[in-house]
Amino acid sequence: MHTFHYLLATFLGSGYFPKAPGTAGSFAAILLFWFLPAGQFLFILLLIILFFAGVRSAAFVEKAEGKDPGMVVIDEVVGQGFALLFVPHTPVFFGIAFVFFRIFDIWKPAPVKQLEQLPGGWGIMADDVMAGIYANLLIQLLLLTGIF
Repeated sequence: MHTFHYLLATFLGSGYFPKAPGTAGSFAAILLFWFLPAGQFLFILLLIILFFAGVRSAAFVEKAEGKDPGMVVIDEVVGQGFALLFVPHTPVFFGIAFVFFRIFDIWKPAPVKQLEQLPGGWGIMADDVMAGIYANLLIQLLLLTGIF
């Protein structure tokens, strides 16, 4: 189980990227979700599975490595997935979702910052999900207003 938790938490090792592992994890998520139609059953099912498995694996790695270790990027993968949910499946929109998610993940407006305080893997995962939801809402707003 040790190897499984580390592989999932680091998203197959992308969390070991030497500079900005969170950004590397978000980019890995872009590659993963590119092959799944946004908003389709498989996309949503994968997000749910990755979220709950991520909570367990992130908690496991956190116990071994200390509070919210940088190598854990499954939270970025899931958060990026939420940013991409129901977004047009084009390189432009995937790029916009990537940038918006990274902004909200780094900025951490309320309640993103507060969600980090949840215990264990829940805190690691929940703040990135909220950042992804914020990014997605901003994209949906831009689509509704006709800016894009």
